Amino acid sequence: MTSTAVQRDRGKAGNQAEGRNPFSWRFVAPLFMGSTLNPINSSVIATALVAIAAAVHVSVGKTAVLVTALYLASAIAQPTCGKLAEVFGPRRVFLAGILTVLVGGLVGGFGQNLTTLIVSRILIGIGTSAGYPSAMLLIRRRAEEAGLAAPPGGVLGGLQIAGTVTAALGLPIGGVLVAAWGWRTTFFLNVPFALLALAMAVFWIPRDRHIEGPRNVRDIAARIDVTGIIGFGTAMTALLVFLFSLPHPSWLVLGLAVVLGAGLVGWELRTRHPFVDVRLLAANLALTRTYLRMALMTLCVYTVLYGLTQWLEAGRGITSREAGLLLLPMTGLSALVVGPISRRNLVRGPLIVAAGSSLVASIGVLLLGTSTPTIWIVAITLIFGITLGTTVSGNQTALYTQVTASQLGTASGLFRTFSYLGSIASSAMISIVFHTSVTDSGLHVIALIMIGVSAVALLITLADRQLRTQPQAVPTRSGAPTTEHAEGESP
Repeated sequence: MTSTAVQRDRGKAGNQAEGRNPFSWRFVAPLFMGSTLNPINSSVIATALVAIAAAVHVSVGKTAVLVTALYLASAIAQPTCGKLAEVFGPRRVFLAGILTVLVGGLVGGFGQNLTTLIVSRILIGIGTSAGYPSAMLLIRRRAEEAGLAAPPGGVLGGLQIAGTVTAALGLPIGGVLVAAWGWRTTFFLNVPFALLALAMAVFWIPRDRHIEGPRNVRDIAARIDVTGIIGFGTAMTALLVFLFSLPHPSWLVLGLAVVLGAGLVGWELRTRHPFVDVRLLAANLALTRTYLRMALMTLCVYTVLYGLTQWLEAGRGITSREAGLLLLPMTGLSALVVGPISRRNLVRGPLIVAAGSSLVASIGVLLLGTSTPTIWIVAITLIFGITLGTTVSGNQTALYTQVTASQLGTASGLFRTFSYLGSIASSAMISIVFHTSVTDSGLHVIALIMIGVSAVALLITLADRQLRTQPQAVPTRSGAPTTEHAEGESP
């Protein structure tokens, strides 16, 4: 019996075990749980920084490294975990990631100094990064085993709510936890969730297929492109260090990032199994545009999450917890928007709405002032809720159909990396504009930048002809990133 036949039989057996629905709640529950951990951890720490600074006897400014550490670790680990999932199996990588989160939560919860907390945040960043790319690969393989050509929109929508929309929940959750039980709970929070996700994954996610190919260390290193991973990690680290150095730019670090990036491109063009397939990005411009759209829209959304909250706290004297609660309607609306769009596998329409709503809401931010009624601020954030829901659902569906299953792990990781680049660029912009003080005029400068970014995203989307028809994923033997378009109503 051929390997293809064996895989087909395994798929049939898995589907029979799940009944008629290949995506039962038991299959998707651990994937959603694992994907939630990264966005929650990225924001939950914000409300604990002051308390942590007092506990470990450092300035509040120094505790910002805890935010940076997770961003940096996640930006590098997301595509790395995706690549490992492609080679070793998504279930194995998913379980390894959950165990890493568990260790990171314990290390941070019992930590006594800033260094230990930094190690904890790095471990949490690496561990939580395994969730999303592994989940995307598991969903794609299950869909192909079930004979589904179209993306399983409902499942992808739930994954996107878990993996992106929940980021805004970290602020109010962190505020409640810190007020009730202290800053250590923002680390210990990971322990019960990791244990629950681990148990569900062990019992409910089917075992990975047998690893084919050579098993020696040298050949495995070549298959996962260790050199490419190290090159990507060092180049990304240099770039992020430069962004975080703003508003006092370290041009030497930027130059190092450019040199390392050029070296990475040269290596990836020569190696047989590239970690970052440069040729794919050059040939598959639709995928490249998806990454760019995600970065641009994430910049705008995260500017609202963090820049607008800073302005509210400085101008109105509200606490970070109250500011986080003020953004909850935005989060709720974005979650409601994701569902119907994802179930219908819509792409172009939602992406136009995403850029258009961001443009409108950014103009609204330009009109804000200290005396603006709260109801109008909430209205603007609700428009950004539409932006968040439409951009994450439309771009994820586009990504799913623009690469084959064998490429989806790394591609999904890079998708999240570009999202992190957008959020980090947002942080850098906020720090530059609000460097001396948080004022209405500074907020208006940020709004002008957001208007420009939104306009660029809208033009890119309108000009993208490949978004005009609803795509269906088509697996190919050659592994080429081929897509097929269904006839009927254009999204």
